[in-house]
Amino acid sequence: MTPTAGPDPADLATVDRRTARELRGLARVLVRSGYADRAAVTAALTEAVQEDAPSADAGTLVPELIGEAQSDLAEDASTWPTETGPDRLDAVLAELESRGLVVVRYTSDHHAARQALEAAADAKGLVFFTDTDVWHAVDFGMLELKIWHPDSANVAPGEPLLEDVLALLNDHDLPAVFDEGRIEVTITWQRRSAL
Repeated sequence: MTPTAGPDPADLATVDRRTARELRGLARVLVRSGYADRAAVTAALTEAVQEDAPSADAGTLVPELIGEAQSDLAEDASTWPTETGPDRLDAVLAELESRGLVVVRYTSDHHAARQALEAAADAKGLVFFTDTDVWHAVDFGMLELKIWHPDSANVAPGEPLLEDVLALLNDHDLPAVFDEGRIEVTITWQRRSAL
C-alpha cells in the first residue's frame, strides 16, 4: 500500500471501519491545523492507535495516516487563494500583540493560556484558542477565540477590548460575533503547512 492511498481498514486486522475513519479524522485535523509539528502529530496518533486499535501496528499505521492527510492537504492547497483565512487571522493576532495583548495559539487548555498571561509584564489582555478550537475550525469553519482582561476576567458585551477585537477581525474579512463568553470567527481553515 502506498502512503497516498491511506490505511485500508481491511489491513488493520481487528480494527473496524469506524475506528479507521476516526483515526483518519484525527490525522486530518492534526495535519491541517498547521500548528502541530511531525513529532506532536506522530505522538497523538500513536496514542490514539494504541488506545483505539491496540491490535494494529502503530509504527506502520501512523505514517500511513500522516501521509494520507498530507497528500489530501497538498491537493486541496493547490486550489486555495494566495491569502487564506488563517493568513488574515495571523495578521489580526500580530496586530493584537503589537497593542500589548498576550496571544496564545493552539494551547492545550485555558490553564496554559492563563500561565502565559500571568507571566507577561504589563499585558493589556489575553486572546487565545485551543487545539480543539482549531480542529473544530478545520471541520466546521468556525474558530472560537477567548478574550480575557489582564486579571483573567472574561470580556463582556460593549467593553472596548471586545469591540476593538471584533472590529479588527471584521476589518480583515473575518466575520465574528460575541456569543456566550467567546468570539465565534467564521473562517475557512486553509493553513499551508509542511510536517
